[in-house]
Amino acid sequence: MNLFQFFAQNSGQVAQLTLEHLWMVGISTLLAALIGIPLGILIAHRPLLNRPVLGAANIIQTIPSLALFGFLLPVPWLGDRAERLAILALTLYALLPVIRGTYTGIRGVEPAVVESARGMGMTDSQLLWRVELPLAMSVILSGVRVAVVISVGLATIAAAIGAGGLGELIFRGLAMVNNQLILAGAIPAALLAVLADFSLGWVERRLRPQ
Repeated sequence: MNLFQFFAQNSGQVAQLTLEHLWMVGISTLLAALIGIPLGILIAHRPLLNRPVLGAANIIQTIPSLALFGFLLPVPWLGDRAERLAILALTLYALLPVIRGTYTGIRGVEPAVVESARGMGMTDSQLLWRVELPLAMSVILSGVRVAVVISVGLATIAAAIGAGGLGELIFRGLAMVNNQLILAGAIPAALLAVLADFSLGWVERRLRPQ
């Protein structure tokens, strides 16, 4: 049985695992954005917090994914459901590009534009929402795009703790020394990463200030 026959005969299973994969990536990216964007804004306006926040996010990135899953397993409530644990781990890995993208975008706004806005009597809140965030949005989205691509790849490792996703096919194929199973998980995951990169890249270009 070749790969195309496998997809045809197991389309329901592949579709279900793909949805599980998308669920983990989507929720973790949303959480990373909800945490990382405010942190990026904070360190852009409070330079003293720059090194501690980015340093902590960098340290998380250096931890091997399987090791991080292992560290989190004994945590109460999280360790009871592998899906929760996987989403937390993916969120932690996605923080760095989101924080860095937001920080870079806010700091990249022209000082002359900021001064002009202040001269018009804008408050700090108005300056953030009406000037800085709209001008920085394409750079912020660039960080989110990197986070999504990272999460799509790392989510395959989540199958090692029983969290589901396309990694199940990959690990099953490794255990059975079956290249078709490995490819059946790897190819959809790669396509998801390419699709996410392309679509978010298109939106990023549309939001880029002219």
